[in-house]
Amino acid sequence: MQNKKIFLADESQQIALASVVAKHLKTSFVMLLKGDLGVGKTTFARGFIQASGFDGVVKSPTYTLVEPYPISNNRMCYHFDLYRLCDPEELEFTGARDYFNENDVCLVEWPEKAEGFLPPADWICEFSHLNEGRNLAVSALSGKGEELMLQVFSDF
Repeated sequence: MQNKKIFLADESQQIALASVVAKHLKTSFVMLLKGDLGVGKTTFARGFIQASGFDGVVKSPTYTLVEPYPISNNRMCYHFDLYRLCDPEELEFTGARDYFNENDVCLVEWPEKAEGFLPPADWICEFSHLNEGRNLAVSALSGKGEELMLQVFSDF
């Protein structure tokens, strides 16, 4: 497991980092986005989805739990926001297990709400407030997660 900590001074740096991640990520991937309300999880997800080739409005899936977006390389990005999830079983009714596959990318906000349901993550991104900016701690938990970390943080 590899870990990296980085300071992001503002929203534009969060989006820039998300764009670098999108540039290098060409495979399926599970990324868990953790942190308090307002710390930038959705900003990061939006930046990633748009930089991955989706040309449209990226909305927060707070009420729908998941929003699908077609992205580059004939993949989908499934953006989950589990803040309002009461029970992980609710995800079973959305067909969410099918979204975690060998082709697509899953970005999951509030993953702690679905413990026991989610597959192993490739990255865990933990955002926290620091003055006007954000700290980001990234943990790579798989081989492809470690490979992506090396690529991203040599570019950023």
